[in-house]
Amino acid sequence: MVGRSQKGARNMIDIKLIRENPELVKSSQRGRGEDESIVDKLLELDTKRRDAIASFESLRAEQNQLSKSVGAAKGDEKTALLDQAKGLAAKVKEADGKRAEIEAQTNEVAKQLSNILDPDAPIGGEADFKVIEHVGEPRKFDFEPKDHVELGKLLGAIDTERGAKVAGARSYYLTGPGAMLELALVNYAIAQASKAGFIPVIPPVLVNPPAMEGTGFLGQAAENVYHIEKDDVYLVGTSEVPLAAYHMDETLDAAKLPLRYSGYSPCFRREAGSYGKDTRGIIRVHQFEKVEMFIFCKPEDAKEEHLRLLQWEKDFLNAMGLPYRVIDVASGDLGSSANRKFDCEAWIPTQNAYREVTSTSNCTEFQARRLNIRMKDENGTRPLATLNGTLVAVPRMIVAILENNQNADGSVNVPAALQPYIGKAKFDVIN
Repeated sequence: MVGRSQKGARNMIDIKLIRENPELVKSSQRGRGEDESIVDKLLELDTKRRDAIASFESLRAEQNQLSKSVGAAKGDEKTALLDQAKGLAAKVKEADGKRAEIEAQTNEVAKQLSNILDPDAPIGGEADFKVIEHVGEPRKFDFEPKDHVELGKLLGAIDTERGAKVAGARSYYLTGPGAMLELALVNYAIAQASKAGFIPVIPPVLVNPPAMEGTGFLGQAAENVYHIEKDDVYLVGTSEVPLAAYHMDETLDAAKLPLRYSGYSPCFRREAGSYGKDTRGIIRVHQFEKVEMFIFCKPEDAKEEHLRLLQWEKDFLNAMGLPYRVIDVASGDLGSSANRKFDCEAWIPTQNAYREVTSTSNCTEFQARRLNIRMKDENGTRPLATLNGTLVAVPRMIVAILENNQNADGSVNVPAALQPYIGKAKFDVIN
C-alpha cells in the first residue's frame, strides 16, 4: 500500500473514453437496454464543467497575482488594490460555487451510466444467455424424487413454517443437518479459498452510503437493498460491498497486486421484484450466508483473473459432485457494475431445471473509479480493476445437495468433500 488518495470525483467514470468514443458507450447502453441519451447529457455537462474550471482557475490566478501586487504596494495604491481584491474575491467565490454545482450535476449523470460491456458478452435479455459448457449428467432416479422442503422436514434440516412465524415470508431455520451443512460448506469454502491465496475476511454487514453507492448497488438494484434510515446505513446483499470498499480512497502498490480476499457474511435482500417467484422453500430468501471471492488487480490482468474465479467456482461444484452448467450472462441481465458475468447453475431435479448457485463478474475499473481506489507503478497512478465471484451461497447449495443426493427412503448422502467437516456419510430420516 502506498497511501491514501485525494478524495475527489468519486463517482466519475473515464470521461476521456466518453469524449473520444461516445458511440462505444452508447452501444453499450443500448446492449443493456438502458438510456443512451445519458451519454450526450454527460458530454454537454462535461463541456460546461471544463469551462467552469477554466473560468475559476483564471480568476484564481488573477487573484494570486493581485495578492502579490497588494503586498508590494503602499498608501493610496494599496487601498485601491485592496478594494479591487475584495471584488475579485467575490468573483472567485461565485466561480468556485458554479464549478462545484456543475461538477455535482456531472457526477449525478455519470452515476447513471453502467459499465462498458465486454465485446464478447452476449447481447439480449435474461433468456439470451450463452451456454458455455455442461458438467456432469442429471441423475436418473428410479423413484419419485422429493423436493428440498420435504427432505428438509424428513431430516429435521429446514423449518420454513417457524421461520415465517418468527420473521415473515421467505424466512427459515436451518436445524440439525441443515445447520451442519451450512457450517461444513462455509468451512470447506474458506479452506479452499485460503489454499488458492485468498485472505479470509469477516467484514461488516452494515455499510455507509458511499460504500453502497460506489459498488453500484444503489442504482438498478436499490429496490432490493435494506436501508436503516435512522442511522443512514445499509444492510449488504453481498460481502462484495464491504470488500470492494475495504480500500476505498487508497492508492495500492501495483507490485503487490493481485490482492485476493474471501469474505464470509450474512447477506440481506428484500427481493422486491420477485413476488410470486420461488415462494416455496429456501431458493429465494431475505437472509442467507455466503462466501464471496473478491480481487483487486491490474486492469490488464482482469480477464485472466475472471477465468480463474470461474475455475475456482467450478472446482467447488465438482467437489460437491453436482451436475451443472456454465452460462455467459446476456447484457440485459448484467448488474450495472459488471462488464461480463459467468453463472454456474446446478441441476435441481424436482424443478427439472438448472438454477444459479454461483456467479462471477468482471467489473473492470468501474467500482474502483467510484470508490477512488488506485494503483501506483513505474508509469504513475491510475485506477485498478475489481472482480467478484460467489464461492458458495449456502441455501441454494443446500437445495442442490439435498435433492441430488437423496435416497428413496428420504435419507441424503453427504458429499465426500464435506464428510470430514460433518463426521458422517449420510443424513438419516428422523423419527
